[in-house]
Amino acid sequence: MPKVLVPFADGMEEMEAVIVVDVLRRAGIEVVSAGISTNTVTASRGVKLVSDSLLSELDPSSFDMIVLPGGNQGTKNLNASPLVSEILKNFKKEDRWIGAICAAPNVLLTHKILQNQKFTAFPGSVPPDEKYTGNRLELSDKILTSIGPGSAFEFSLKIVELLSGIEKRKEVEKNLHLPS
Repeated sequence: MPKVLVPFADGMEEMEAVIVVDVLRRAGIEVVSAGISTNTVTASRGVKLVSDSLLSELDPSSFDMIVLPGGNQGTKNLNASPLVSEILKNFKKEDRWIGAICAAPNVLLTHKILQNQKFTAFPGSVPPDEKYTGNRLELSDKILTSIGPGSAFEFSLKIVELLSGIEKRKEVEKNLHLPS
């Protein structure tokens, strides 16, 4: 069974974190949410969320993918975490899956995880870059990026497809009753 790490930081975008965790769990993927400094985080709209663990208590090598939720302040907090930086660099070096949505691709840019790869992010949240596409999803090597909260279901379903196959994606997607 694939295993995904989702770091939780104060100021993260609630929808992006919760939809990712929910959709992946519906697919039978093991998901561990991990607070970067505390188990209870206050997200961008004031919603309090409790993570499964603290990031410092986990063995990142046991995960197949890391997914960074966006949100302006959440991204800044992820960016400031030396542990998040170290984990991302190891995932990149070991050619494991990395996902980032909304403003979170900034973390990938800051820590040089995105290098000469197409990516997307929330419009205006990243510095001008010729590799920025503005598409809803962008897959480049083993890095999946997405544009924002409105694309959270597409992003999550693409992760299901990447880790568990197209049939599992279709099964989960059918039961979500999303618009076509």
